Amino acid sequence: MQEQKIFRPCTAHATGTKNEWDETIMTRNHQRDTRLVYSTEHGGTCPQCNQKLDRCRCRKAPARPAGDGIVRVSRATKGRKGKGVSVITGIPADDSELKQVAKVLKQKCGSGGTVKAGTIEIQGDHRDLLVAELKGMGYTVKRSGG
Repeated sequence: MQEQKIFRPCTAHATGTKNEWDETIMTRNHQRDTRLVYSTEHGGTCPQCNQKLDRCRCRKAPARPAGDGIVRVSRATKGRKGKGVSVITGIPADDSELKQVAKVLKQKCGSGGTVKAGTIEIQGDHRDLLVAELKGMGYTVKRSGG
């Protein structure tokens, strides 16, 4: 471990009697009050486990509550200035698997989309096509909404 030299004024300097510096050598292990917060060399670190954010052990996403096993396909326009999207909810998968399913569905529909908060949003009204594709993937699918 590399030693670091830390210079601090001696106690006599505070009274004005001496004008010299007291040299204290401390190793990194003794500096318990300091920790690496961010480095451009390594990226961000987690404040709890001091690991890189992509290797963090303490911030793993909590598992989603188990649904009823039925995938629901609906249409939503709220907050999208009247533009409709097909919303798929209830797929029992984590975010990485949802992104893979969304990629396949977007290719089949020929449109864009995203994964948000455990749901897949496909731009446009493609509910009939999505229901057929999801049934082909082995899911129990219901068309919900109007």
